[in-house]
Amino acid sequence: MSDLAIQFADIEAAALRLAGQAVMTPLIESPALNAHLGLRVLIKPETLQRVGAFKFRGAYNRLVQIPEAQRAQGVVAFSSGNHAQGVALAARLLGMPAVIVMPADAPSVKVSATRGYGAEIVFFDRMTEDRVAISAEIAKARGAVMVPAFDDPDIIAGQGTVGLELFQQVKALGAHLDVMIAPVGGGGLMAGSGLAMKTLSPETQVVGVEPAGYDDTLRSLESGVRQGLKPETRTLCDSLESPAPGVLTFPILQQVVSTIAVVDDAEVACAMRYAYSTLKLVVEPGGVVGLAALLAGKIGPAKPGTCVGLVLSGGNVDPDLFSQVLAGKA
Repeated sequence: MSDLAIQFADIEAAALRLAGQAVMTPLIESPALNAHLGLRVLIKPETLQRVGAFKFRGAYNRLVQIPEAQRAQGVVAFSSGNHAQGVALAARLLGMPAVIVMPADAPSVKVSATRGYGAEIVFFDRMTEDRVAISAEIAKARGAVMVPAFDDPDIIAGQGTVGLELFQQVKALGAHLDVMIAPVGGGGLMAGSGLAMKTLSPETQVVGVEPAGYDDTLRSLESGVRQGLKPETRTLCDSLESPAPGVLTFPILQQVVSTIAVVDDAEVACAMRYAYSTLKLVVEPGGVVGLAALLAGKIGPAKPGTCVGLVLSGGNVDPDLFSQVLAGKA
């Protein structure tokens, strides 16, 4: 794996930078879920991370390495929400200004939270405007550092600490993971965490989950080259609406991912209701796709008692949408 954007040592270095800044989210287990599935599921709830999602890890790992002399010019990022919040909080902690380019239809809870962390927000129309071009123009004008959502070595390494912690926590229980499941958007979380897991436990199967209509990583892995797509519909999973895996993440995904499962909005909504009613966790659509795949029988076949590590990647769901999901109307 020497030709990849990051090595395992980069993830270990990121963990040291994040110590005392990121939350080491716990590992939780639900007897009800285990009994329902006939598996042992060890849940890593990044819903409990700072900003309510794993994205803080990569953002802080990237920003803390910006030289002091450059920090006054600040950072620019584009995001529908969780990366936005991660960058905004990391910038505040480090005393840096932040500009976030967000789609005008981003969930209001994510917009409010991003503002709450002190960032300036610039809105764009996701159907007609180019967020990359807008962000690049702002960065050039201000001399700011661009902070990609996933296609950056420091971002990938920071997200990889999820997989590193998961392995360490499972080991501390005296258990061994047969399978690790996590969502896939641009691939930062899966690339980093998958690399960490395969380095420490090569026999563990790494499974990614994408929403229907946005299965670009599945298509890319099947063809052997990055496949972009032009979405014809939206999905509940706004955080996973990446049109293609990253240039840097894809070669890593090729080496670490065993398979990709695809879930539809109905399965995602079902999983959100299950997480709320049974696990007592609020999980956003994009964050719950791994649970959705398990509940829908999309992962398998698995022998009874198989030990599964499940990453719930975020909990920033719009309150109105969440109420509709709970009521069975979405």
